[in-house]
Amino acid sequence: MAYISTEWKGKEYFPIHDFHHVEYFVGNAKQAVHFYRSAFGFEPHAYCGPETGVREKVSYVLKKNKQFFIFTTPLCSDHPGSDWLKNHGDGIYDIAMSVDCDQTAYDSCIARGAKGVDTPNVITDENGEYGKSSIKTYGETIHSFIYDSNYNGHWAPGFKPLDLPHIPNQDTHLITIDHIVGNVEEGKMDEWQEFYEKVFGFTTFVRFDETDISTQYSALKSIVVRSKNWKVKLPINEPASGKKKSQIEEYLDFNEGPGVQHVAILTNDIIKSIIALRANGVDFLDVPDTYYDSLEDRVGPIDEDLEELKKLKILVDRDEEGYLLQLFTKPLEDRPTLFIEIIQRKGSRGFGQGNFQALFESIEREQELRGNL
Repeated sequence: MAYISTEWKGKEYFPIHDFHHVEYFVGNAKQAVHFYRSAFGFEPHAYCGPETGVREKVSYVLKKNKQFFIFTTPLCSDHPGSDWLKNHGDGIYDIAMSVDCDQTAYDSCIARGAKGVDTPNVITDENGEYGKSSIKTYGETIHSFIYDSNYNGHWAPGFKPLDLPHIPNQDTHLITIDHIVGNVEEGKMDEWQEFYEKVFGFTTFVRFDETDISTQYSALKSIVVRSKNWKVKLPINEPASGKKKSQIEEYLDFNEGPGVQHVAILTNDIIKSIIALRANGVDFLDVPDTYYDSLEDRVGPIDEDLEELKKLKILVDRDEEGYLLQLFTKPLEDRPTLFIEIIQRKGSRGFGQGNFQALFESIEREQELRGNL
């Protein structure tokens, strides 16, 4: 493992404020929305579709505190999402970022070699200005740049407020997106590191190799790139050579190429979050009881009760700045691709390197059940 200095070394070419939203392509948005509402506690926010004059798709916007998820279903075979779904199944295709100007962000990226998807477009109406543009990144994933600081409408032009029946569930205490992880092919991780450094001016925060994350069967490599303000953090994984198929290779097979592996959601009370999520029916990876036998020796004193963490299967890791707690769901769809991480930070800005081995072994056990190890 190699840590890069936390001091800023790059030059961010345009201001990036935060993740704006993630957008999924899904086969049935109405059902996906019900799942994320009932399981993760998201709330209905906005909608566009035939009822708002949009004929080729429907998009539902869900909100939970400071995070927004959009679920889009194509309504015709020639919509680009139809081919995307045929190849990848339900998943995240757009990691959108909030910027001062979508035109500046787009032009800046294109000037340094990025490939465009949607050229800048500012819509001005009675609610103000809304701008959006997008570029390609790994696989068929894109990054959109959203300028809406001067827009007072409901989400975006063409959207209306979304009113859905109440779903009784427990509050999951999920606050905002912490980081979003992508899986790429073997040998491509460094290329995408260079892409983010060159095109965005991001810096690489930490790098892991097969000596950090491996079992007797498989291994992976990972790097983390980040924005200047630490709001946008994008780990990138690639498989490393091993005796059997790694979790990253399994993902690449089932996703039919690179893509978003998981979204990490920040909570301010992971114990309350995991209790609520389990009560809502969310299925998490198993952690063996032996993980907790020497936990205090590994991470030192923590505020939480060890027996409660053991009961809930919550992982803990410490670095020089503090500690973090985390837990990972099982894949959310039948394809073993996308999952969600729940994370609470108590000073640590790391990614749970001390937990990678336990996590890797847990995922490997699930792989074996699917016959993919």
